[in-house]
Amino acid sequence: MMDFINLLYICSMLRRFPYMVKRPSVIQVCFCCLLFVCLHATLQAQRLSSSSKKAVKAYHAGYDAYTHRQYQKALENLGNAVRIDPAFIEAHLLMAECYLETKEPQQAKTYFLNCVEINPDFFPPVYYSLAEIEFDAGEFEEAGEHLEKYLACSRQKPALRVKSEKMLQSSRFAAQAVKNPVPFKPENLGLDFPYDQYWPSLSVDEQTLVFTALIPKNPDNPAVAGNRQEDFFVSDFRDGKWSKPENLGTPPNTPDNEGAQTISADAVRMFFTACNRSDGKGGCDIYYSEKRNGLWTRPRNLGEPVNTSAKETQPSISADGRTLYFVSNRSGGKGGQDIWMSTLDGKGRWDKPVNLEKINTSDDESSPFIHLDGRTLYFASDGWPGMGQYDLFVARKDSAGSWSTPENLGYPINSRYNEEGMSVNARGNRAYYSSDRGDDHIRNIFTFELYPAVRPQPVSYMKGKIYDAKYLKPLKAIFELIDLSSAGKVIEAYSDSAKGEFLVCIPSGKDYALNIKCKEYLFFSEHFTMPGGTYREPYLKDIPLKRIQPGEKVILKNVFFDFASAKLLDESKAELGQLAQFLRDNPDIKVRITGHTDDVGKHAYNLDLSQNRARTVANCLLSEGIAMNRVSYRGMGSSEPVAGNDTEDGRAQNRRTELLIVK
Repeated sequence: MMDFINLLYICSMLRRFPYMVKRPSVIQVCFCCLLFVCLHATLQAQRLSSSSKKAVKAYHAGYDAYTHRQYQKALENLGNAVRIDPAFIEAHLLMAECYLETKEPQQAKTYFLNCVEINPDFFPPVYYSLAEIEFDAGEFEEAGEHLEKYLACSRQKPALRVKSEKMLQSSRFAAQAVKNPVPFKPENLGLDFPYDQYWPSLSVDEQTLVFTALIPKNPDNPAVAGNRQEDFFVSDFRDGKWSKPENLGTPPNTPDNEGAQTISADAVRMFFTACNRSDGKGGCDIYYSEKRNGLWTRPRNLGEPVNTSAKETQPSISADGRTLYFVSNRSGGKGGQDIWMSTLDGKGRWDKPVNLEKINTSDDESSPFIHLDGRTLYFASDGWPGMGQYDLFVARKDSAGSWSTPENLGYPINSRYNEEGMSVNARGNRAYYSSDRGDDHIRNIFTFELYPAVRPQPVSYMKGKIYDAKYLKPLKAIFELIDLSSAGKVIEAYSDSAKGEFLVCIPSGKDYALNIKCKEYLFFSEHFTMPGGTYREPYLKDIPLKRIQPGEKVILKNVFFDFASAKLLDESKAELGQLAQFLRDNPDIKVRITGHTDDVGKHAYNLDLSQNRARTVANCLLSEGIAMNRVSYRGMGSSEPVAGNDTEDGRAQNRRTELLIVK
């Protein structure tokens, strides 16, 4: 026969059962009921601590009412038992359980404390129950003290010990976090929208906001059960405020639910979650849609290996569109829900997802958001020490691809409630998230200034239009942002074919080359220097492209030489590689490389220097396999300035290398 302490432990666990599993199965619920029946029958035969027959009779009546969920009747009988025998510890314990069931935790705490005062060793899990109540009430130091007492007991259940150790870590963290709050002043975004709104996704220029909304299917009867669905809505920032949100429309939105979206930096590509669709691989899958000529394409399932028979949700796409972070409960993870990562291979296919082992815990992680800097990940977790339930965290990826230990964003950004679904703007100083803290009690989108210690690297951008220089018609062009230190491609994107509009991210911390290419046109070259940790204002520039014809020329803005020398710097490799590829793509043209200087120094010296530099570039093209008869060179010295030589900026513009179309 089970001893009484084990019976009380079962009783305590039965109360907590819904919190120990995310979704109890039918078998688990039946098991729960069976334990109730067994517990009731066994308790009738147990020797209780009270010698008073009246107190014991009242206790049994109270317990019988408790098992039938008649909690007020149970409390009346148990209260009589305690009045007859104040030291009747079992009655105190069961009264505490009744108060927890009726959601009166402070009353329950009183009776748990009575148990400890009567006999501190009678039922050690009482200390854990006290800690739960105190932690939820924000009494973190008291919770920590009771957890330490429980862990010091000789009688411990393995499962409860694990939970206690985890809660003790969170209690210690939370106690210090409350004493050292971080700056946090949330402001309602002010969207003119009457329904729950969440999962904010922002374009890099902070002019477009896409979010998920819970709306009624029939606005005339919004309170009817089952009359709500999730759709995407969009708002634009105009005249200093956000416009009234508009439904994103079909085909992304359907009569079913879709949500938890992530949009590309230019707001023309979207990954999102949809469940129970005919083309689904599992319960929930990740889908993709693209905006073309102002209209969204029909979403397509990403398929394997991203989607499986398990549940895949909450995607977040990197700025270059080549790395996807998402949440899944697939096998091979560390917990119930983990964050996974997949990258596009050279053929445009998604690689087998990788588990972010340093990020994930044995519990749940959710709502990943990879910042546009490509190395700062924000996410929610109930596994790392925190303030209770889901907290927000940040982790950073180093140059070797290894993730740092996650850092809690702190109190009061995190609270005892769930915090999920945060995103951060391009410059890294503002965060966006959803909360029901407003007076209207619906979930609104809020923004707040992110304190410096948890900010990502700022990201700027270049925005404008691409068009034919002669006929002014918009062009669809390819953009390539290249890291000059490694010659590696950072971002590849396209301008809109209908309007020629483009937007490309430029992360801080490196020097970049931006190359714009369009068939039958001369390429465009630009250079960006982005100091680490600082934000540069966006580059707003419309770019006319010239058709390939004799006499047209382009400045090679990413060809660099040593000072007063014809020796090329390593940072020139990317541009010269692009130039060689341009000549391969256009085998019928002949070009001339011309070198130019400012007017500082003697004319003969400048002429000689420009000649040598032009020759060096021409020789590099020859070494790339370009035929000798297609490439010539000439030094122009300071004879063809493009700016005044009376300022340093003007002289820098005059020191240049150009490509001239000869034939």
